Amino acid sequence: MRVQLYSGSLALVRKSGVGKAVEHQRAMLERCGVDVTDRRDAGIVHCNTVFPDSWLEAHWARLRGRKVVYYGHSTMEDFRNSFRGSNRLAPLFRWWITRCYNSGSIVITPTEYARRLLLSYGVRVPVYVLSNGVDTSFFAPSQERRMVFRKKYGLSDTDRAVLSVGHMIARKGLVEFVEMARSMPETRFFWFGYTAPELIPAHIRQAVETAPPNVTFPGFVSPEELRDAYCGCDVFAFLSHEETEGIVVLEALACGIPTVLRDIPVYDGWLTDGGQVYKGRDDRELRDRVEGLLSGRLPSLASAGLKTARQRDLETVGRRLRRIYAHAGFLECPEPRRLGGPTAVERSYI
Repeated sequence: MRVQLYSGSLALVRKSGVGKAVEHQRAMLERCGVDVTDRRDAGIVHCNTVFPDSWLEAHWARLRGRKVVYYGHSTMEDFRNSFRGSNRLAPLFRWWITRCYNSGSIVITPTEYARRLLLSYGVRVPVYVLSNGVDTSFFAPSQERRMVFRKKYGLSDTDRAVLSVGHMIARKGLVEFVEMARSMPETRFFWFGYTAPELIPAHIRQAVETAPPNVTFPGFVSPEELRDAYCGCDVFAFLSHEETEGIVVLEALACGIPTVLRDIPVYDGWLTDGGQVYKGRDDRELRDRVEGLLSGRLPSLASAGLKTARQRDLETVGRRLRRIYAHAGFLECPEPRRLGGPTAVERSYI
């Protein structure tokens, strides 16, 4: 079996979760013995972006009898409150991504929550659920990496440090993160990630420029530096208002850092409050959970989080992807295929 990862326009999203997801697809397929190429000589093609060239590539492939896996990374909900003008364009974006996804043979999206959204838009092709996965051989707990990070940023053994990762946009909770730091001046806060200045709304730019001195914005860093940050900080506080999964959440859990998340529907069914993570419904609860972990008032759930991340290791997810290929009729099926709408196999990523 040979799979093409369509690379058109990927340079535009290289520093985003979509770019990371494409890296994961290549790694998971190669680890499962699948031949991966960028050329048009494969029977299956993966499209990961919703730029016009990907839509055209999907049509070109299907006209020539090739199977198209369109990855549903984007929804209207996570497009809102992102870049300048995104709220005005959101309805048009929904129409366009629905057209893109319907150009595939199947759609794969990372969570059941995202699947329900895509079906509500009018996506007619089968929609399967499969985690983007995490490289647990790379992202893993390490005391040595913790020391490297803390030395680099001048943190003593007793200094408290809180981490978040993502684009510098409202949806990711950047403003709330800065305000949390302002209310906890004795704690260091780090936001890793970068967004082109011309895309950042004015109120986000102001939040960054007026952030208190205990907040550091290192920008976009290498995977190795990001791994050090996960291992070196004491709490991962991901305050995002909307996600289709959250690859950075999986990376944090894989590194064994206690994690606090905003209580939003995307985590339902696989991350529970008090199980693998702590959740907060509003700014007050989020701060309470972060302070509870830093003070020791709340027990760490890192071991349970690590177990969840390992269930989504790239090799494991790659085997599930092969099963989706079989169920969709791309390969010889191990059992008779059922007719009708999406089945439990399509919805399952556990």
